[in-house]
Amino acid sequence: MVKGRIIVDPNIHFGQPTVAGTRIPVHCVLELIEAGISFGEIKEKYYPDLAVEDIKACVQYAKDLVKSEEVHISEK
Repeated sequence: MVKGRIIVDPNIHFGQPTVAGTRIPVHCVLELIEAGISFGEIKEKYYPDLAVEDIKACVQYAKDLVKSEEVHISEK
């Protein structure tokens, strides 16, 4: 799902992940979702160039990052 929809290009937003073919950073889309805005409303009112699949890819990208993150817990 994410492959091809989310890119990291050092020439776009200093290498922040963006939706392919746009200059829309993934974190901006995630902030709208966090605010409770529906995928349809994000597409209609904020980013009409996005497909719902692009918005889902932003969520999947974030999930993949968290899933692959290494957590080191130190005992006290």
